[in-house]
Amino acid sequence: MALQQIIEQAWENRDLLKEHHTIEAVRAVIEELDKGRLRVAEPVGDDWKVNEWVKKAVLMYFPIQAMKTIEVGPFEFHDKIALKSNYAQLGVRVVPHAVARYGAYLAKGVIMMPSYVNIGAYVDEGTMVDTWATVGSCAQVGKHVHLSGGVGLGGVLEPVQAAPTIIEDGAFIGSRSILVEGCRIGKEAVIGAGVTITGSSRIIDVTGSEPKEYRGYVPPRAVVIPGSYTKKFPAGEFQVPCALIIGQRKESTDLKTSLNDALRENAVAV
Repeated sequence: MALQQIIEQAWENRDLLKEHHTIEAVRAVIEELDKGRLRVAEPVGDDWKVNEWVKKAVLMYFPIQAMKTIEVGPFEFHDKIALKSNYAQLGVRVVPHAVARYGAYLAKGVIMMPSYVNIGAYVDEGTMVDTWATVGSCAQVGKHVHLSGGVGLGGVLEPVQAAPTIIEDGAFIGSRSILVEGCRIGKEAVIGAGVTITGSSRIIDVTGSEPKEYRGYVPPRAVVIPGSYTKKFPAGEFQVPCALIIGQRKESTDLKTSLNDALRENAVAV
């Protein structure tokens, strides 16, 4: 609570960022994020709570940090934020050229193929961040999630009340999917390749006799593919993108199922 009070006061009066105790408080919050003891958002029952004051600390971390050169073997970077380190101690596998910034949390058993995890993100145990996948600032990724090649999880810092992108435990995210603007993917859901979901995207369940619509939320164990629907414009009717729920992940499906297997179970060509 003491940290939160200092952060809130500095957010309202940026002159306080010149004071030593405020600078140390901001850095303490980033350290807590880095170690996973604080989160930008956390599950509360079946919902999620956004800790706005933690996001404020992340935003205020940038102006108090000086630019510096970071040398990693023959590679050179010039930035305000250090890279994560001590991966062996953390129990995290990091394949060259994977990069995670200090202030991002990687739990034991995480595997990072050549990929990127930004400050404020939380990646829980056993999750695979596959080749060229990106986990944006403050994105929340659960246990045993598979982020396939080229997946993009959007980052969010402002506005501070905005929810981050949330991927719950056991979800499988297909290649080149784009999940941004505070969308939420439920536990063990399967997102097909190339699906784009924002916080306001139409997600239409077509498995029943009548369509059922969600906005920016995929329910647990749903199998989702790209779709489209007809929308009227002044110039005429055109197809606009949406996402379609075409089935449910079966109990017999292994938690590490391939995307193709999950889609074939629902009679969708892949």
